[in-house]
Amino acid sequence: MDQFLFFFTISLIMGVLGRVYLMRVDYRQYPSYPRGVIMHLTFGIISAALGSIAIPALLAKDYAAVTFLTLAAEQFRSVRTMERENLSLIEDFELVPRGRSYIEEIAKIFEGRNYIVMLTSLTTSLMLYAFSNTYAAVMVGIIILVLLKYSMKGQRIEEIAKVRIGKVWFDGSLLCVDDVVIMNVGLKETKERILKTGIGVVLEPVDQNANITLANIGQRQAIIHDVVTQVGIKKDLDEPDFTPLARRNVNNGNVAFIFYPSIQSEEALLRAVRYAPVLESARRKPTESGAAYGKGGRR
Repeated sequence: MDQFLFFFTISLIMGVLGRVYLMRVDYRQYPSYPRGVIMHLTFGIISAALGSIAIPALLAKDYAAVTFLTLAAEQFRSVRTMERENLSLIEDFELVPRGRSYIEEIAKIFEGRNYIVMLTSLTTSLMLYAFSNTYAAVMVGIIILVLLKYSMKGQRIEEIAKVRIGKVWFDGSLLCVDDVVIMNVGLKETKERILKTGIGVVLEPVDQNANITLANIGQRQAIIHDVVTQVGIKKDLDEPDFTPLARRNVNNGNVAFIFYPSIQSEEALLRAVRYAPVLESARRKPTESGAAYGKGGRR
């Protein structure tokens, strides 16, 4: 019994430390702190406990205890639902909303992190039983944690597109960034303010996959929200003309943005766009499909 308790304790500690390692509190505000941190750490402890109990329960021939692992799926789904609902509730109070695609992406990330915690605890416990070496089990647990974290790492915009500053100009009443028409602006005062505070950014996709990915509306909205969160925005509720927008050149796939950042720095703006995430739900690979390479896809 003491051996089983030892296995459980070491595995639980590894899982909890893994959840702390995976915790991120940054400009995207998921989780917010301190309440969000405490909540997610609690879920992490539960996930670690579920992963830690499996091997000791099997060794003790307590098969009923192993069935608690079936609760993991429901537990992790509740984490995803909780995060989705929390972000959706505050969406209406954002000057620039995240969009449903970005919210779902965040929710999936939190669900996945709990799977990582459970697998780290389970692997550590299994190694303890197989080799009876605490240091080896801990090292294997760390390796599994790092590998799983790396596997969840998504792409950034800079990996799929060239990001550069675009020229903001007016063709009569049409606001343009380079050769892309953004919107119609009628008031002279609004035009002057746009020319003074607006900064255009153009994304040039590196290939056809990136072209289709950047065409996704949810992806564009995620970029806009991410950028505004970092560099701010010069607008209030009753100023729709100064809402950041994105429009696509259908001929070459370039996507042009207009921003009104509080931090009037082109370099800061470009950096924020480059580091914006590529949403998993928006990623497309048409060059690997049957449509692009004939029946059967790429070979």
